[in-house]
Amino acid sequence: MRLWLGITWIYGGWNKATDAGFLNPASPHYIGAQLQGYLATSPIHFILQKMIEHATQLGWLVMISEFAIGIAVLAGLALELAALGGFGMSVVLWLSATWAVKPYFLGSDTVYAVMWLALFFGVRQSYRGGRMAAIIPNLKDRREVMRLGAVGVAAIAASLAGSKFRAKNPTPEAGAAVATLAELPIGGTKNFQAADGSPAVVFRTAAGVFAYSRVCTHQGCIVNYDAGAHLLACPCHGAQFDPTKDGKVVAGPAPTPIAKIKVAIKGDKVVQI
Repeated sequence: MRLWLGITWIYGGWNKATDAGFLNPASPHYIGAQLQGYLATSPIHFILQKMIEHATQLGWLVMISEFAIGIAVLAGLALELAALGGFGMSVVLWLSATWAVKPYFLGSDTVYAVMWLALFFGVRQSYRGGRMAAIIPNLKDRREVMRLGAVGVAAIAASLAGSKFRAKNPTPEAGAAVATLAELPIGGTKNFQAADGSPAVVFRTAAGVFAYSRVCTHQGCIVNYDAGAHLLACPCHGAQFDPTKDGKVVAGPAPTPIAKIKVAIKGDKVVQI
């Protein structure tokens, strides 16, 4: 079990470290965009909402933690603490990323939470008398502190090393179709990836089509279109933009209108130009 969990958590960290979009606010794969996507279904949406504005820092924390937990478990260091850390991460992932997966057994996070808990109690039984102090490493032992420090250094080094292996996200070229007229009726909208790799949204009205970046001009959070208010709204600090008035700021702290993206109808498709 230790082998499986340790390798899986290290792989999870490596997968994020080598993803060019995970820490890039302009990418549709950005952790902030992922958090925003969970808001509609997660029971802890009120917590995730507050995390969005610190998404990049959270991304680094998650990535380094996954490496540290995986390395510690494989090395047999601070096993109880690592198991509790893995359990906590699995529960949070279940309540956010896979909460909407139905039936529940199709999502893996609940299974990993049980595995981490089983590892924790298995390690607990190995300690004579079940000493609670074993959960916290002995920080008075210099060798213990050095080993834990080595785990932390290795986790940070692995996170930084992943950047050397990042592949560029494929992005559509100018002129590529972003939607068909069939999937974008008059009055409709569709999210798409712009030619520079940033998330964007296209609108179609009786007068034609127009599009905007979804990157807020305040601090780079990803905006959503509020169909009820007919505005592009930022979930981080409340900025709002009017897509019918060239992306003008109508509320919140954003200093400038949201960026426009040139699109046009060609045949039965909408293309970026």
